[in-house]
Amino acid sequence: MKLLSTLIFAAMLAGCASPGPAPVLAPQTDLFADSAFAKRPANMVTAEQIFELSPDMKTYATKLRQARRTQRLHLSLYDALYQRDQLRLEYDSEMTRTAAQAFEAHSGNCLSLVIMTAAFARELQLEVKFQRITSEDTWSRSGSLYFSSGHVNLVLGQAAFEPLNVNPFDRTEFITIDFLPPPDADKMPTEVISERRVVAMYMSNRAAETLVQGKLDEAYWYARAAIDHDPSYMLAYNTLSTIYQRHGDMLLAERTLRFAQVHDPFNTVILFNLAEVTNALGKKEESDKLKAELARLEPYPPFYFFNKGQQYMAEGDYRKARAMFVREVQRAPYYHEFHFWLAKAAFELGDLKEADKHMALALLNSTTRNDNAIYASKLANLRIYENKARLRPGEI
Repeated sequence: MKLLSTLIFAAMLAGCASPGPAPVLAPQTDLFADSAFAKRPANMVTAEQIFELSPDMKTYATKLRQARRTQRLHLSLYDALYQRDQLRLEYDSEMTRTAAQAFEAHSGNCLSLVIMTAAFARELQLEVKFQRITSEDTWSRSGSLYFSSGHVNLVLGQAAFEPLNVNPFDRTEFITIDFLPPPDADKMPTEVISERRVVAMYMSNRAAETLVQGKLDEAYWYARAAIDHDPSYMLAYNTLSTIYQRHGDMLLAERTLRFAQVHDPFNTVILFNLAEVTNALGKKEESDKLKAELARLEPYPPFYFFNKGQQYMAEGDYRKARAMFVREVQRAPYYHEFHFWLAKAAFELGDLKEADKHMALALLNSTTRNDNAIYASKLANLRIYENKARLRPGEI
């Protein structure tokens, strides 16, 4: 943490994730096209600024140190993050923030909040370990772009200057900080990732987010920074290719995707984009082969049933539409838009109870303040309608 009717561009938003381990690579400067874009923005966030503490954060860290008189520092930080009477953090996927930005806003997506926590931990001299959960990624969309998002968290250890806990039954020597964990996250396998990878993820996120805003020049420089910082991070190449596609540089988009495919040959997003790019370049035979391989690897890609459902909605076949939305909800039960459209289909069928249920779930699973406000308003209007429908006709 995105399809088109004729060309489908999938930019990866690792709002909290990364792909599997990749070999260490040298920077791929031949894939860059600096002269095709405006000069690098002067206000662009640098790698050093991502974890930088603001004066207010340093003051807060001092308060946490004072709490060491009663408990260990990593536990004080844990309490500050999770107790509502302290930091009062809110989840907001609208933008990937730096540590200082997340602290000031008291909100962020999981990557932002992980970065903020790590910044505090380093200031407090705590041991920090970044992890990605190696589970299936989730999908979301923004207009014509579809995004795949995974999940990261971090583990905090005691400060180096504190005495080690020698009690074998005390499990508080290390604690996991996880914002919006997926179901059964504690049972899922994890992989340790480097701070360099986390920085690349931040840069790639910002590239995807600015791409959605139509800021292609800024998006390019963020994608380039992600690759410069971690050339082995394949999702950044996919994002860079998407930027080239939107910029009209199809040959560069193809070259970038081919590089990514060599190093991640079974990544279905890269295969999908390469199939679309080769088709746009008139290489239909190769495109067809890639699509056949995709069909073998992933017969029902993300949003397949959702798009079918929307077609049925447009045709007025609400029963078939509901069946398609149900199938998407079954495989992605925490994505708000699927619940919203299922609520719409149920409403059209006169099933107000089901419509209310899924509109409430859309609200519950929304990840931005804007979506939250939209669903809250629609749910309120739906319930007004429900209350009127319960009255006898003469009482309305």
